[in-house]
Amino acid sequence: MKLTHENYDRITVIGIEGDLTVDELDAFRRLVEQRLNQETRDFVLDLAETEFLDSGALETLLWLQEQADERLGQIRLACPNETVQKILTITRLDKHFDTHEDVDTALKSLR
Repeated sequence: MKLTHENYDRITVIGIEGDLTVDELDAFRRLVEQRLNQETRDFVLDLAETEFLDSGALETLLWLQEQADERLGQIRLACPNETVQKILTITRLDKHFDTHEDVDTALKSLR
């Protein structure tokens, strides 16, 4: 898994390339905690290159939502592929997270 991030004021876009699984979560959490310490309040997760989310990743998404909620922030998911969207639907997390077709639309929804 490869992580990238871009900052837009108090919004951070995190790109996730590859599978987000329990084996990769430490790096993801470190990046999120770093951004939270830098006053990031809102997050957009760019899932265009994300192939799979396991249960640990889903728990981490809920943790991220809690962290954002504490700061009056929000989470947006952008570009989930068919597999990721199906995982979100099966777990009913599609009702919990706003998803968008692209990063720009997700960013606009936070401004």
